[in-house]
Order: sequence, then C-alpha cells, then structure tokens
Amino acid sequence: MSRTATLAVIVAVLGLATALLAYATRASNGRATVASSPVAIPQPTAAQLEAAYLGKLPVAPESERIDVVAPTFSDSTTITNPLFPISDLHSAVLNGRVDGKPFHTETTLLPETRIIEWAPGERVETLVSQYVAFLDGRIEEVALDYYAQADDGSVWYFGEDVFNYKDGFIADTDGTWIAGKEGPPAMIMPGDPQRGDVYRPENAPGLVFEEVTVKSVGEQVAGPRGLVDGAIIAGELHQDGSRELKTFAPGYGEFFTGSGGDVEALALSVPTDALDRPVPTELDALSAGAGCCVRRDQGGRLEGRLGERAQAERRLGQLSGWARAAADRRRDDLGRHVSRQSSRGAQSGVERDRGHRRLAIRARASASPSASG
Repeated sequence: MSRTATLAVIVAVLGLATALLAYATRASNGRATVASSPVAIPQPTAAQLEAAYLGKLPVAPESERIDVVAPTFSDSTTITNPLFPISDLHSAVLNGRVDGKPFHTETTLLPETRIIEWAPGERVETLVSQYVAFLDGRIEEVALDYYAQADDGSVWYFGEDVFNYKDGFIADTDGTWIAGKEGPPAMIMPGDPQRGDVYRPENAPGLVFEEVTVKSVGEQVAGPRGLVDGAIIAGELHQDGSRELKTFAPGYGEFFTGSGGDVEALALSVPTDALDRPVPTELDALSAGAGCCVRRDQGGRLEGRLGERAQAERRLGQLSGWARAAADRRRDDLGRHVSRQSSRGAQSGVERDRGHRRLAIRARASASPSASG
C-alpha cells in the first residue's frame, strides 16, 4: 500500500475513533454498565469511507439500517438468540473448500469473559469465542471474538483479536479491531430478523467492513438429522466489493456460507440440544475405545522417551569411561615424559659437576710453584 493510501486509512480510523470519544462519560469503576436508554452509535462518514477506498461500495442508506442505535445490555453474557446460540453451542465444526483447497473451522466458547468499553463510560461484558481456521490442513487463522446480547435479543460484535499464520508461525494480526478503539460495536444478528433488514457485523473502514442484508426468513434447510425450520438467508457485502450468501439456522447459528464455486462453511454437527436421551451405547463404546488408544499411545510415547533417556545415559556413561581412560593414559604419558626429563636433567647435572671439577684441577695445577718454574 502506498504512503498516501496508508495515511488515508489512518485518517479514516482516527476520524471514527474521534467520533466515539465524543460521548459523555459515566463513572463505572471498571465494571460493565447498563445504559438507561438506547445510545446512538457513531457511523463512518462518507468522507471516511472514501478515505478507506470504500466510497464506491453500494452500501444501503443509513435509514434502512437497524444497527445505528445501541440498545441496553442488562444481561449481556446470556445469549439466547436461536440464530446465534453460542451460549448453548459451546463448540461447532464447519467444513468447506476455498480456492479448491479443504477449509476447516472450529469455534469454541471459552470460560472467561471480557469487559469492553466501547465508548467513554459505556462498558459491556462479553463472551469470548475462539475461532480457528485451517486451510489445506495447515493452520490459517486464530481469533478471539467478543459477543454480547442486548435486551431486545440482538447479538452484537465487540471486536476480535486476530492472529494470521504462515508456515506455522504468526505472520501478522491484520483484521484485529476492538469496539471503542478502532470502530463502533456492530450487530451480528438481529433479535427478530425481517426481510430487508440491513446491518454491519464489522464497521471499521480501512480495517474490516461487512454489510449484511436479510434476503429471506422462515426458510427450511436440510440439516444433519433432517429438515430445520426457521432459517434465514442473508447477503453479505465485503469491503473488496465481493458478495456471498450466508444461511443461519436455529440451534446452529452459521449454517452455510458460499460464493462462486467455494463453500467456505457448512455445518456438519448436530446442535447440542438436539438429543434428549443419553449417549448411544455404541457411541459411548467408540469414545471409550478412542480414549484407550490415546492413553496407550501416550504411554508408549512416555516409555519410548524413558528408553531414549536410559540409552542416552548409558552412552554418556560409556563416554565418561572412555574419557577417564584417555585421561589416565594421558597422565601416565605425562608422568613418563617428566621422569625422562628429570633423568636427563640429573645426568646433565652430573656431567656438569665433573666438568667443573676438571677445570678446578687444571686451574690449581697452573697456579702451583713447580708449574711456574
């Protein structure tokens, strides 16, 4: 991206953040607060959309949108909306294909919550849902999504922490946004969706942007155990101008997502509340057998690691023995060398003494009277 384009995106984000900071503050001592009345949500202006190169997107007029006012959140972590049931559907698996490659996603509701201040004095406690995506068998993305339900039954998206992977390592955090910092909170599912409803699940131009239009309601779709009534079909407009259709079904949430030849997500599991009887004996036996295999494999790996450690210790002991033997041989060699040097030194000393005595005798003989006469 050019420097001019980057600056334009920064201007758009800062403009939206400035609008969010224009709210009057209310003290909350770090706890979630409940607004006494609905609060208007600041929206990106046409200039901000233009700065983020979204000015030509065929977005709906604001008058048609149902997400421009934030309702009250008095019990925000109890999400009962059947079309977005993450409080009950603790884990979901969806499979599909993207660019001709297998695409697999898993969502898991985590036990903790997070309080997000989406405007000064406006704090909402959110559920934390982990999203993991695999493309062609390799990890592609991990995200922590923050959701809360309003008193009117609508579910709102308060941001996500995104970690994009490449070759098994975190490459960047593009797509991360938190309500109140990079953009406003965004509706992800109306409480009572109707045909023609328009809302934006992501509304931070320059970072993330999606606009959804409900195409039909009361649909019947084929689920894993038969037909499912009460589904809706929605069209989603992305910031690159592409579109795709999404189907949401009661008890499942996102049920089908696809565009062109790709099927990004297709729910294959049964909702957690679909069975009102104990787990079938066959499935229980299969689960127990799988657990036994896992434990046996883990035990085998542990025994293997212990065996490798024992073998390594034996090798270390052998090396230590060889090292000691080598040291002993070196010490003996040094001892013999020192002995030889000492013997040679002693012999040289004796020879020096003999030479000194000869010189002394000759000197005395030269100095005697008989010698001089």
